[in-house]
Amino acid sequence: MDQLLLNIHPQSIKSLENFVIGENFETIATIRHFLTDINLQFFFLWGDKGSGKSHISEIVKRDNILVIEDIESYDNIGQIEVFNIFNDYKENNKKLFITGSNSPNNMGLRSDLASRLSWGLVYQIKVLTDAKKKLALLSHAKQKGMLFDNKVIEYCMKHLKRDLHYLIATLDALDSWSLKEKKPITTQLLKKLLAKKR
Repeated sequence: MDQLLLNIHPQSIKSLENFVIGENFETIATIRHFLTDINLQFFFLWGDKGSGKSHISEIVKRDNILVIEDIESYDNIGQIEVFNIFNDYKENNKKLFITGSNSPNNMGLRSDLASRLSWGLVYQIKVLTDAKKKLALLSHAKQKGMLFDNKVIEYCMKHLKRDLHYLIATLDALDSWSLKEKKPITTQLLKKLLAKKR
């Protein structure tokens, strides 16, 4: 049980195919284009926590593209370093993907860096609605062959933090525990799992 609780974190290989698009169709379509078009060098992706920036970043990294995440967390020296990286990549025609919590000019960054980040593609990624998260959880469960009443999903949405990766990881831990205990997946089993976690 202890190991299952430690494993409540995302496990599956992230891809654009298993990313739940929601209202982000244009953003995801442009990211696909960015990954394949040699003429597109820079992409700045911004959005709230839980919107999917880490998911997308992992995909981009696998294409051997440098990814700099959470630019708003960089201090002045760090921002100067990113500014220099940007200029170097521009000169050498390399791709660079950067993420942040807001658009380049709305994070209190150095003005020269904010200006650079605005040069390329700048897109927002929006957090999924609860309805879309429910659909994502049901789709994940179906892919894994998990069988349970929809009340399990409703309980997760009502009592757990709304981060989709956490919700999926919780379902995975619940699935593993139900197999180990040879018990069906129910809200009662989920409550016992969460009680142990506390």
